[in-house]
Amino acid sequence: MRVERLMAGTCGRPFPVYDDLVGRLLAAHGPEDAGRDGLVAHVLGTCAGYAYADVETVAMMMTRLGLEGSACVRITQTVDAMFIFSTAYLVQSGCGRAAILCYRGTEPANLGNWLADADVGSDSIRLGSDALVVHAGFNRNVQATRSAVIDELSLALEGRSLLDPRKSVEHPLEALYVTGHSLGGAMAVLFALSLAGTVGHRKIAGKLRAVYTFGQPLASGEPLPEVAREVGRKLFRHVIPRDPVPGLPPAAWGHFAHFGTEYRYAEGEWRCAEPPVSQFANLREVPGALLGFFSSAKRRASSRYALAEHGPHHYIAALRPRDKITELGDRC
Repeated sequence: MRVERLMAGTCGRPFPVYDDLVGRLLAAHGPEDAGRDGLVAHVLGTCAGYAYADVETVAMMMTRLGLEGSACVRITQTVDAMFIFSTAYLVQSGCGRAAILCYRGTEPANLGNWLADADVGSDSIRLGSDALVVHAGFNRNVQATRSAVIDELSLALEGRSLLDPRKSVEHPLEALYVTGHSLGGAMAVLFALSLAGTVGHRKIAGKLRAVYTFGQPLASGEPLPEVAREVGRKLFRHVIPRDPVPGLPPAAWGHFAHFGTEYRYAEGEWRCAEPPVSQFANLREVPGALLGFFSSAKRRASSRYALAEHGPHHYIAALRPRDKITELGDRC
């Protein structure tokens, strides 16, 4: 297990993207606000996209968005033979009141990641007196770093600085957001479920405002216990229509179902969608999506699915409000 800590700095013009971002995170998803928040979606989608980079990059991007002076912690665990490649980022605002937990998704060049994605298995997690079938490979990666993540969140709940736990911040944790792209999204959901289903973690679970995922594959089976349905009311899944990953793994490997509220991108806006993306029956459509990644733009446009659409940069671009600059400072 490796834990890295870094303090985010400050930024100059044209940043930050959002003024008073901490205040906006605290105001969103309150007791009377159960809907999706576009600002939160953009911030979390950007964090999820850059979670594929190093801790310095994540800290810099969160600073540019508006979390200046925040603490950024990266927790990693790798066990090649067990297909464990688990990376979690925890960003704590400088005042301590807000935190973002972000899981890294499948790394395109990492064969072990792909093998873990394919290791569907027949695992289950306890949710109080109930059990829920989950994707074994995804769950194993969550469990690999879960204890360390809980330790960090416990420090935040006590009002400790994640940059230096010997020191205090102005306020204890008030609002926790969990996010991830692709595999990271599935891990975010499983982590939120584990929080809700563990009596000893109820104080942390009580701070969970929402879970936002982007291009998330299926991670759990049915039926859903009541605890899972409670998490579902805080879960907002984002899907670009031609992204094939939300339909995986195929049903031939085991039946899974999405839950929470799904938003699909259409005609320049995110719209609530029902029914949710359905699970592929088998892998017949997947090879076409994979080959489409290397096809011409014209051929990709005519394909029902295109793996290229799964890229986190596509989600970030679709999530950004048009009146805001990008995380790179562009205005187009």
